Amino acid sequence: MKKELAVTGKIESKIFFIRGKNVMLDRDLAELYAVPTKRINEAVKRNKKRFPQDFIFQLSRREMEELVANCDRFASLKHSSSNPYAFTEHGVAMLSSVLSSDRAVKINIQIIKTFVAVRQYALKVQGDENIAGRLGIVERALLSTDKRVDDIILTLNAMLEAEEKEDCKKIGFV
Repeated sequence: MKKELAVTGKIESKIFFIRGKNVMLDRDLAELYAVPTKRINEAVKRNKKRFPQDFIFQLSRREMEELVANCDRFASLKHSSSNPYAFTEHGVAMLSSVLSSDRAVKINIQIIKTFVAVRQYALKVQGDENIAGRLGIVERALLSTDKRVDDIILTLNAMLEAEEKEDCKKIGFV
């Protein structure tokens, strides 16, 4: 049971939210399946009909650069000539039909369970009115604080201007 939780946590850290979907990158899946990334991409290319655009997509250059900037473990992608592929939950499920090793089947079961757990958590947070209410209170407090800070800045600027005018002494004969 503890091993399953450890694997789930490891998988969860490899799920990203890109283009409004929870996805896993080809290189992370390859690591979990203990195969080279190249093998996963070859399997997908051999079975293109099984992987429509809502199952798999290739990251744009900008998305890849953002990923590299935010995650140190993707530093090697910085100078890569090809952008990684992102697999949605359905793409990962379809990948299990293409990769038939025992390890792939076991890992796929864990990945799908993790995707489901992430989705359930997101739904729970969305549906928790208590959290939404608290966030509203915090937002109103921040807006109120911002207004007060703006007022303080305006007052300080006015005081500085007035002080500068007082410091100016007229030079010359009276």
